[in-house]
Amino acid sequence: MADVLALALPFFGVIFLGLGCGKIARIPESGLAWLSFFIIYVALPALFFSLVARTPFHELANGRFILVTTLSSATCFALSLAIGLWLRRGNLPEATISAVVGSYSNVGYMGPGLTLGALGAAASVPTALIFVFDSLFFFTVVPLLMALGGREKRSIGATLWYVVRRVVTHPFNVATFLGVLAAAVEFHPPAAIDRMLEFLKNAAAPCALFTLGVSVALRPMGKVQGEVPFLIAIKLLVHPLLVFTVLMLVGGFAPVWVATAVLMAGLPPALNAFIMAKQYETYVEGASGGVLIGTVVSVATVTALLYAVQHDMLPHGF
Repeated sequence: MADVLALALPFFGVIFLGLGCGKIARIPESGLAWLSFFIIYVALPALFFSLVARTPFHELANGRFILVTTLSSATCFALSLAIGLWLRRGNLPEATISAVVGSYSNVGYMGPGLTLGALGAAASVPTALIFVFDSLFFFTVVPLLMALGGREKRSIGATLWYVVRRVVTHPFNVATFLGVLAAAVEFHPPAAIDRMLEFLKNAAAPCALFTLGVSVALRPMGKVQGEVPFLIAIKLLVHPLLVFTVLMLVGGFAPVWVATAVLMAGLPPALNAFIMAKQYETYVEGASGGVLIGTVVSVATVTALLYAVQHDMLPHGF
């Protein structure tokens, strides 16, 4: 257990350090702007490029893995959406953001550092694939549902173009695509650039986790919405269990890929849930509470998953 705590506590420790600083220091949220820019446009893209570029190209074309993990996230989204529509009395925009809380893992800020720390470099490809295709799903479905719910002020055609543009130009996706190209042609950066990429990717996890803690601390936290406990249960319990079950039923996946997918699915709700709520000016309180409560509860659930992974307790087949 000591080795698991030694792995988990630094990650959650940096998050709660940021949470404490955000509560104590009287610094406006605008103070995070350049650090957030560094994380999103520099450090994490460097991490994803480095991970993917060093992977044999044939490992990147695992369509079955992509299909299983993305459909599992979509299933949890649909289940959360149904609960949201029921408890939010048919309000589609609010239900959409609640569904994001119940299904979108924190794959950007927490995912790479946690999976690579627990499983090593072998987790890099499944981590990158889950990030890219989960993000592609959520960046597509949320604007479309908001358009149907009347929150998206663009036409359907303009919304589709916005979705395509956002997906194609997202720095994480661009970095992953360049990494795929580099792997395909077996390109190796010059030593100086490679060392700079190494320096940048090592900065990604601590900066992202600290920023996550500060961001959560600065969010409004009012009355917990009635559906939030159900959403957190779906995100932290149902999602990883569903991913594991389907991967085992389909079969043929390396244990490290299965463990990576389970860890990624068991992560708390992404901060993007709150960002989307603010963007569409709906369900802001619920998204804030969901991210905060989910992050706190995940200290126990993610630590339990890490223990299972580290001690090879996940079955290798049914």
